[in-house]
Amino acid sequence: MIMRNKWLNVMVVGIMLAGLLAGCGGNDKKEGSTSPAASSSAAESSSEPAKNVHLRLYTFGPEATYNWSATLKAYEEKTGVTVEPIVLSDKGDTQEAMKKLDLAFASQEAIDLLMFSDPAGYAQRVSLGMAEPLDDFIAKEGFKVADDYKVDTTLNGKVYALPGKFNPWYVLLNKDHLDEAGLPVPTDWTWDEYADYAKQLTKGEGTSKRYGTYFHGPQGGGWMEFLKLMMLNQPTNTDFLKADGSSNLADPNFKRTLELRVRMEKTDKSSVPYSDIISQKLAYRNQFFNQSASMLTIGSWMNTEIGGTDKLPLTFHVAVAPFPKNDKADTIGYAPVATDYMAVSSISKQKEEAYKFARWYTTEGQLVQGKNVPAWSKVTNDQLTPIIDTILAGTMNPELVDKDSLIKTLLMSKASEMIPAASYLSEVYKAVNEEYEKLILGNQDIDAMVKNSQDRAQQIIDSNKK
Repeated sequence: MIMRNKWLNVMVVGIMLAGLLAGCGGNDKKEGSTSPAASSSAAESSSEPAKNVHLRLYTFGPEATYNWSATLKAYEEKTGVTVEPIVLSDKGDTQEAMKKLDLAFASQEAIDLLMFSDPAGYAQRVSLGMAEPLDDFIAKEGFKVADDYKVDTTLNGKVYALPGKFNPWYVLLNKDHLDEAGLPVPTDWTWDEYADYAKQLTKGEGTSKRYGTYFHGPQGGGWMEFLKLMMLNQPTNTDFLKADGSSNLADPNFKRTLELRVRMEKTDKSSVPYSDIISQKLAYRNQFFNQSASMLTIGSWMNTEIGGTDKLPLTFHVAVAPFPKNDKADTIGYAPVATDYMAVSSISKQKEEAYKFARWYTTEGQLVQGKNVPAWSKVTNDQLTPIIDTILAGTMNPELVDKDSLIKTLLMSKASEMIPAASYLSEVYKAVNEEYEKLILGNQDIDAMVKNSQDRAQQIIDSNKK
């Protein structure tokens, strides 16, 4: 059987993907209250779900960050269908969870619903036949993913998952430091202006030095967003590989990103040194909340934490700015976007009921869950404020957060076109990461790094096409 043959290689794929599945990784968050029910709901399928249906959802998301108890109870009360969450990592570690998911699938466990945390992991597992195409269900309901959601999950012309949360990347700002330097909260800025802010915010020397910014990657082939800063704010071609699997490392914005990183660390000395990040195993949350860095470029999964947690309390005012653009004439708002990909298992015996839950969860279910800004485009601007209020209410000091700047940033954010991940993308990531380390540690210059990265990427591409 073809599917079984594919799964002989699943464990290898899980290891390959480990470096890719960063972004929403392990952290404990204070649980907030659930948000009010939606004022409007998504269109429902023509038939009601059958009673006494029990679905099993395999997820990386723990109770504290996904509020499963209240969310799934609401669905059961609405439909009579029970959904059992199989939490694959108690601490929300996506790498650990995906390895366990691969093993569960290889063992042919009774899996009805799957959650993926990043586009590469989603695309890779779709290629392995894990997810059921949803196009027939969607056609029956009569909507388009691109119209109903802010993230288009279409891969190779088909839809295999619906997006849950909408977590664009943004910039967290220590507003007290900005006020001290006489700098306004940016609403439209470039990476050059970001670098200028970082330089002005840097203060002190030695172990007590305060850096203008902290970049949490790359690390071991993961957190590669930090080597694509000036690629990720484009509408298309945002990765090291193009949609056809060929190299995109000749994109001038790749080299521009390297120039930015080197200038900020080596010349301006305004970003935390890469050697410190790796040798000291620094954590981005600590760097920002301990005020060791004034700016943090990160995903808006931090919404549930920016008001402070019991582990990392907030003792200063926080503002939010959009992901910077490259040139003044560019459109502001394009950014990498993290979402949850809710998919129906290809081995489920209850695919229609699983789809109905996926559709509910990614629409009004997101409002019931009350933990994230939904990717559902039917959420209005007026509805966004109470959603943010609910999210911030789960933090220790929401009054210290500039809510207006947060909402404005989220409203202007938009996702770039999704690029299907080639099976060898993780190999390319690892190679580029290794070449970057040579660059930033002074063992080669930028031109050499670009050429060596291109050469190694091409070798990987060629070897995988044999």
